Amino acid sequence: GGVTFAEAGAIIATLVLSVHRMPPPPDVISLRRWMDSAFGLSGDIVPKQIASGILALIDRLQQPGDGLCHGDIHPNNVIMTADGPRLIDWSFSLRAPAAFDHGHFHINLTELALDVADNPQRPLAVYAAAQSEYARLSGMTEEALKQAVETWLPIAIVRYFLLMGGPTSERWRRMMQRAEAALRPQD
Repeated sequence: GGVTFAEAGAIIATLVLSVHRMPPPPDVISLRRWMDSAFGLSGDIVPKQIASGILALIDRLQQPGDGLCHGDIHPNNVIMTADGPRLIDWSFSLRAPAAFDHGHFHINLTELALDVADNPQRPLAVYAAAQSEYARLSGMTEEALKQAVETWLPIAIVRYFLLMGGPTSERWRRMMQRAEAALRPQD
């Protein structure tokens, strides 16, 4: 409550852009390697056709120069310090394109936060402000950022699904159906 929704979004956008501009440390795992390992350890949580479709999509999209991603962007992972705002909780960080991080951010604020927020408009407004400011700061159009997020969203959904250990609600079942639909060949 100490900042407006727009200010919160701008703070998050600035932090996330600084992360995406940092070269990843050499020991940070790649998204592809993380997913391959997680599928191997998860049993039948994710159907085989979805797992193979996600790995193929990563192979098609991922670039050798992918950067550092936080992997769990949301307002509760931002703290205010005497030196300014900082991102905390780096336990889900990996090497991937920035759009993948935005996919996770999208899930956090437009899906998961709606189930726990006392004001469902807050996460949606913060997300919209953050995306707008990130696009502005990075020199992208908001439409280009939205398209990049949509491209990586099925991967982000499945990764979150793996992190949570499977379906935890009807919302997750619908999200997995969305990811599966995105993997189907388009006519």
